[in-house]
Amino acid sequence: MTIKCIINHKPCEFDTDPTKRVIDLLREDFGLTGVKEGCGEGECGACSILLNGKLANSCLLAALQLQGGEILTLEGFRETDQFKILEESFAETGAVQCGFCTPGFIMASEALLMENPSPTKEEIRDALSGNLCRCTGYESIIKGVLLAAEKGEGLW
Repeated sequence: MTIKCIINHKPCEFDTDPTKRVIDLLREDFGLTGVKEGCGEGECGACSILLNGKLANSCLLAALQLQGGEILTLEGFRETDQFKILEESFAETGAVQCGFCTPGFIMASEALLMENPSPTKEEIRDALSGNLCRCTGYESIIKGVLLAAEKGEGLW
C-alpha cells in the first residue's frame, strides 16, 4: 500500500504493509531511532511520537493510520526552540540518567506544553503518566517540565 504523510516536516510517499507497526517503520525504514521499543504494548511511552499534534504510542499504530497525517519524532523536534528549552531544563534538573525513556518524556512534555503552557505539578504528573522511567525518578522530570514552562513562557 502507498502511504502519503509528513514525517518531521518533510512530505513522504512510500510503499509498505499497511499493518506494519509505525515504530518498526520509523526505525527500520526511516532510520529514526529516537523512538524506542520498551514494552511493545503502549504502557511505557518509550516509543512516543506526535501524530497530528497529539501524543501517540508508535508501537500501537499501524502504518495505515499515518495516511494523510503529520508525524513528529524526536529527530524532527530537535530542530525547534522548544526542544532546546526542554533539553536544557531536563539537564539542569537532573531529569536524565540512562536516556532510554528520555525521548518519550520529551515528546510527552511537548504535547502537554502545546496544550497547557503553564501546567501545575499535578497536570504534569497526569500528562506523563503513560511514560515509565526506572532510573531518574519522576520528581526531577516534573521539575524539568516546570522549568521548561517557565523558560519558554510565550513560546508554547
